[in-house]
Amino acid sequence: MPLETFPALLALAIATLFTPGPNNAMLAASGASFGFRRTIPHLLGVAFGFPLMLLIVGLILGGLFQTSTILRETLRWGGAAILLWIAYKIAFSGGIGSKTGNARPMRFIEAVGFQWINPKAWSMAVAATSQFIQPSAPLVTASIVAATFLTLGVSSAATWTGAGQAISGWLTTARRLRVFNLVMAGLIVLSVIEIVRH
Repeated sequence: MPLETFPALLALAIATLFTPGPNNAMLAASGASFGFRRTIPHLLGVAFGFPLMLLIVGLILGGLFQTSTILRETLRWGGAAILLWIAYKIAFSGGIGSKTGNARPMRFIEAVGFQWINPKAWSMAVAATSQFIQPSAPLVTASIVAATFLTLGVSSAATWTGAGQAISGWLTTARRLRVFNLVMAGLIVLSVIEIVRH
């Protein structure tokens, strides 16, 4: 990868990892409801799962995904439906943001698997791999892209989880927790709207 393209890769990674989206909203909700420590498996699943996806997409699936309209559309609409279900669970059923019942933080393997049904993750993966992976050196450039997203992804996931935990003291009433969960669900819905518009 030419050195002059690395700042562009950093800018893309920062812009996509730190802005609101399904992963970040779910991490904030989990941090608020369960605390930072209990959310660590979820945090690590996001932080490691997306770079792993980037590596696989960059080396194997990128071309197939770019050439198959049916695959892209199925993933886009199927992923959007799953995200809306998650938003519903957070907003109305307690779900991820609930301290009651059988609610629990997402497990590591669940968070890793979630990347593969997250349309925003697919959009990011295809954008990053198509822009920064060079056909002449696919393994090296895919590894650089994945390592960049891994390094910044840990920081982003920890930041969103920490932010959720930081406001957990404010979320001491059912009403405040409800408002917070509605806001987190709203961020996911906004992500879905942005995904299906393109």
